[in-house]
Amino acid sequence: MGIVEDFLTYWPQLAGGLWISVRLAALTFLLGLPGGLLLAMAMMSKRRVARGIAVAFVEIGRGTPALVLLQIVYYGLPVTLSAFLSAGIALGLTTASYTSEIIRGGLQAVPEGEVEAAQALGIKQAWVMWDVVIPQGMRIALPALVSFCVLMFQATTLTSTIAVPELMSQARSIAGSTFHYFNLFVIAGVMYGIITISASAVVERLERRLSRHL
Repeated sequence: MGIVEDFLTYWPQLAGGLWISVRLAALTFLLGLPGGLLLAMAMMSKRRVARGIAVAFVEIGRGTPALVLLQIVYYGLPVTLSAFLSAGIALGLTTASYTSEIIRGGLQAVPEGEVEAAQALGIKQAWVMWDVVIPQGMRIALPALVSFCVLMFQATTLTSTIAVPELMSQARSIAGSTFHYFNLFVIAGVMYGIITISASAVVERLERRLSRHL
């Protein structure tokens, strides 16, 4: 049986696995990106305790492989969580750790003159951060954030190790019963590629629109 025939035959299972992968990636970003922003702000804080805690969290998060975090969250926590939620938390922690440095670089790249101008207008420091620094810093960091999010979407394949029935898990299961490993893995790769390329194109267009005034 060829690749096209396998795709048409097993499309429902593969589409279901892809939908789980997309949902898992959405949960990962929902947890990880705000976490990365908070960590970035903490690392820029003048308070040594907050800065020290944030740096330690980031270093541990970046130094621990995502696969290890998956096992720790799913098997090691004293509470029972579903495989899907465990995967979202583990990948969210990894995302927060890595994107914190990306976001911090974007925040620090905001021209100092704009911050000083806002302060000269009497705007409180907290509002300067939220209204001036963060919007511009996130725009600057957007390309690198998108690239990392694409990698994390692909990293959802790791969650098959804790029985999350995502796309790669479904492809492997079908291939195990049909022995069409090449066909199923090629189909899964193409499906991942369609999602990542489409998402990158959409964000690139958004980035151009946000930068139109520059």
